[in-house]
Amino acid sequence: MPGQPYRHVYQDDDPAPLVRTVRGRRTLEFTPGDIQSEMLLSRPHALTLAYLRAMMCFVLFVPRPRHIVMVGLGGGSLAKFCRRHFPRTRITVIELRADVIALREQFHVPPDDDRLSVVHADAADYLPRLAGQADVLLLDGFDAAGLPPRLADAAFYADCRRALRPGGVLVANVFTYDARHDAVLAALGAAFDGRLCAPRGVAGNNRIVFAVAGDANPAAAMQRRLARHAGLGAGWLNRLGVRLLLAWITFRTVLPLPQREPARPGR
Repeated sequence: MPGQPYRHVYQDDDPAPLVRTVRGRRTLEFTPGDIQSEMLLSRPHALTLAYLRAMMCFVLFVPRPRHIVMVGLGGGSLAKFCRRHFPRTRITVIELRADVIALREQFHVPPDDDRLSVVHADAADYLPRLAGQADVLLLDGFDAAGLPPRLADAAFYADCRRALRPGGVLVANVFTYDARHDAVLAALGAAFDGRLCAPRGVAGNNRIVFAVAGDANPAAAMQRRLARHAGLGAGWLNRLGVRLLLAWITFRTVLPLPQREPARPGR
């Protein structure tokens, strides 16, 4: 669907990624008009796409993650945002396409260091290595036909569950018009014992699903209420909640409270 953001899983005959810069916006596309990622040149760390902002609601479940694992680099929007606003968090990004990784400088993705690591691998093969290591797992892998079978079957979601620490959260982007939508939600529910939350109306055709690994998290009661009500209620109220939450994340890191001056000797 032209203009709809999506993540693309690599096939041997896929075209090379296309980078466009128009009126201060840089996009990553695989087919002209199909936006895979978008960046504002004036604010390269901002999240311009609604579904990415909605995915950041994982902080309702894990406010201070130690390790965030992402499936898909794209233009690096989530990686850059999380690295900037979670300064004590380690971030691992799994990306299948070498030609996408090669574009990281054009999208201002910083080089690997002790906090950020971009791994060139198939997530279905790599994820089992991360058993019990992640607090947050962000899944956003699509091809033109919808969710690829390897990133949507019961075995993959079982590996996702094992990759999370107790109380960790998986966030999945699922297209509402995908023929496998209901089957994917059922598979996620089975892997996570029904602990799902899918707020309504936050990102158009992108359905953002949260799955919690166990209920040892102190926010478990809140999670159950969110799951029952599919968010805060009406779609507009959910969207407002996402905006406010993103503003809070930004405020707490970019505009920290001033520190008190240390007392001087003799005072």
